[in-house]
Amino acid sequence: MQTIDLPKIGSYEFLAEPFHCDFNSRLFMGHLGNHLLNAADFHSHDRGFGMTYLNTIQRTWVLSRLAIEMEEMPPAYAKFKVDTWVESALRFFTNRNFKVYDPESGKVYGYGRSIWAMIDTVTRQPANLFEIKDGSLLNFVEKEAACPIAKGSRVRMPEEAEFITEFIAHYSDIDVNGHINSVKYIDHMMDIFPLEWYSEHTIHRFEVAYVAEAHCGDRIRVYRHTEDGLSHMIRLSKVNADGSEHEICRGLAAFI
Repeated sequence: MQTIDLPKIGSYEFLAEPFHCDFNSRLFMGHLGNHLLNAADFHSHDRGFGMTYLNTIQRTWVLSRLAIEMEEMPPAYAKFKVDTWVESALRFFTNRNFKVYDPESGKVYGYGRSIWAMIDTVTRQPANLFEIKDGSLLNFVEKEAACPIAKGSRVRMPEEAEFITEFIAHYSDIDVNGHINSVKYIDHMMDIFPLEWYSEHTIHRFEVAYVAEAHCGDRIRVYRHTEDGLSHMIRLSKVNADGSEHEICRGLAAFI
């Protein structure tokens, strides 16, 4: 089949494996994020603009922002599907959406929105995605599919945010691009809340905006600012050799 004949929306089935679920028998947010990124990879690969091809021409996709809003997390052993599509494409960025649902009942668990940048793997600078296969990505832009959640915010937080913890980036944090994996940031952010918190609250919306890269061995500090007790703004900063810090990532965790 020619890639041009593929539908604009890709649909992929996953399983909420029990060892990917928390003590409430619900899928971890980090593992859900991983499934969304896998769906994005499958969709782009099948249509000719995936990382397998891009790496041969010194290009790759880098996740810039991710927003996930869930009414309910898939329970352990549940089979669920992720639909994904490119909502719009600009010279250096694409906006990609997700829908997470039960394929048998049609029940929708939630939605996601993401922004991806294409970069040159050598210079680490933005690359023009319209130069890839004569802009064939535009053949798969789907503007009509519904994604009824708000776009990711800028997640602004004050400088005087509370210091929570710090960690050293190790082997298991690092991905194929050589920096901390996008999903690992989610895990580190979710880990700042005690177990008892998750006994009484459920994550409803999670946002993450990636600002700069961090690598194996880097020391990362985590800060939090809370305004209403349920919505928490989170900042991750890398500690430089001189003791100064610069922001690498910021997020929002909103609970109900």
